[in-house]
Amino acid sequence: MYSIFIKEINAFFSSLIGYLSIVVFLLLTGLFLFVFPDTSLLHQPFATLDPLFSIAPLIFIFLIPAITMRSLSEEWSNNTFELIATKPLRTSEILGGKFFACMTLVVFAILPTLLYYYTMHELGSPSGNLDSGAIWGSFLGLLFLGMVFTSIGILASSVSRNQIVAFLLAAFLCFFMYYGFFYLSRLPVFFGGMDVFIESLGIDHHYTSISRGIIDTRDLIYFLTTSIFFLAIAHYNIQNQR
Repeated sequence: MYSIFIKEINAFFSSLIGYLSIVVFLLLTGLFLFVFPDTSLLHQPFATLDPLFSIAPLIFIFLIPAITMRSLSEEWSNNTFELIATKPLRTSEILGGKFFACMTLVVFAILPTLLYYYTMHELGSPSGNLDSGAIWGSFLGLLFLGMVFTSIGILASSVSRNQIVAFLLAAFLCFFMYYGFFYLSRLPVFFGGMDVFIESLGIDHHYTSISRGIIDTRDLIYFLTTSIFFLAIAHYNIQNQR
């Protein structure tokens, strides 16, 4: 798995993919948080990072599929997967190496946003007057969100040889998993507790919950099992290709 991980990391940072992904994420969040007046942190009545954690999932819906779309699609289209398959690597090791490489890039994109926390910490009146517990919970939720989106992206990349198709499929699945169940739960056909159950199947419900700063095991189990579910389907697809 380590060899696949290193191979993917080198591929990311030997081209513009890795750098461009990080720059695009920071540029978009910077514009929303410090330039656009409706969401600017400087126009908030109190020190908060809520706009960051509201905007970041929407950016991730498009950014993470762009990161993951080449992970397996490129192997299929270039016929290089046959070379990987001859190595003494299990399918789970190939999948794990690609998953952790993509997650590393997501983490690298999130890390610089800690500067936003320092900025709001210093701008508070008095300094440090902000809800740190909720902010760190939101950062944790953002990591778990990235984990689920990465697993979805790898699944989409495993079913298509075309990277554009993989990107569009991953973006659609990420959007549906984040927003779809919430809107489905609002349909009048669901009532008597079914609406709450349907909403709880979506990522937004658990992301909002963990962003309050309270670590609930139900949220952690949801993120882990959802990621494993999508990776298991990707594992099945790769195994069939082998």
